[in-house]
Amino acid sequence: MKSIKLLVAALVALMPSLALAQDPGAQGMGVMGQVIFFAGFILIFYFLIWRPQSKRAKEHKNLMSGLNKGDEVVTSGGVAGRITKVTDDFIVVEVADNVEIKVQKVAVAAALPKGTLKDI
Repeated sequence: MKSIKLLVAALVALMPSLALAQDPGAQGMGVMGQVIFFAGFILIFYFLIWRPQSKRAKEHKNLMSGLNKGDEVVTSGGVAGRITKVTDDFIVVEVADNVEIKVQKVAVAAALPKGTLKDI
């Protein structure tokens, strides 16, 4: 057990010198290699993060602008109901008979197909 501890301590002590040891003939990435690496990083960022997020934002904006009286919606809080009134920033959602709540348009997560609330 003591020999294992000594071996681990020796390896830990040698790590900085091993990390700094370089082949004298080896050179780092050139300027062109750095530009290609940076361009690849930007492309990955664009296709994996920025483009899908902007696509979702555009779809949500179209959803908010297309809300009409009588549509059935689900809010981001999970409340399902039928729209009874639409204004610029708010909608009134009927969640049960004679129970209405005011909700911001941006809180609408999805529009449901007609008749979905009857099936629930």
